[in-house]
Amino acid sequence: MIRAVFQILGIFVLLLALTIITLKLKNQNADGPSVLFPGGELISGELYEGPEPDWSFTDDVFFIELQTDEPLSSRRIFVMESDGKVYVPSGYMRSFLGKLWKDWAFQVEDGSNLAVARTNGVRYERELLRVKDPGIIRGVADKLAQKYAGGASPEAVAEIQQSVDEGDTWIFEMAPRRQQP
Repeated sequence: MIRAVFQILGIFVLLLALTIITLKLKNQNADGPSVLFPGGELISGELYEGPEPDWSFTDDVFFIELQTDEPLSSRRIFVMESDGKVYVPSGYMRSFLGKLWKDWAFQVEDGSNLAVARTNGVRYERELLRVKDPGIIRGVADKLAQKYAGGASPEAVAEIQQSVDEGDTWIFEMAPRRQQP
């Protein structure tokens, strides 16, 4: 009887694993990420050209889609505007799961920093630049707490700042791409 239970449980685990692997492989070339899995190149949507936009509209946007170029992959990610610039966070950077799940941030830090962001059907070509300046982090932490942690209480902001200081959370500015010579 116990053997039959283990066989059924084994078959269930195998089917679940195959389903997850299939969905992940199927989505890796999709036009953007799904809720659970990274996607491929962001293709659809107008490519923004013009002066730097007023990023304050992101106050009303919960997630954006962010594509990194090397390797080509896209994901859904939080977004914040602070002092006219736009930022994305990457948390859990010192955890085992974070080292597996947040490989994009490590690759950006190693120099593969070209990206495309898509929100509201518009794509923006950007460069991801890791921010460590405490003055900038304070404003970003305030916005991050306000949008995603239930309010910008001094405790919530301090907790985010501590997480950044300790390397658990990385903050990237999505700067305009520099013109190549």
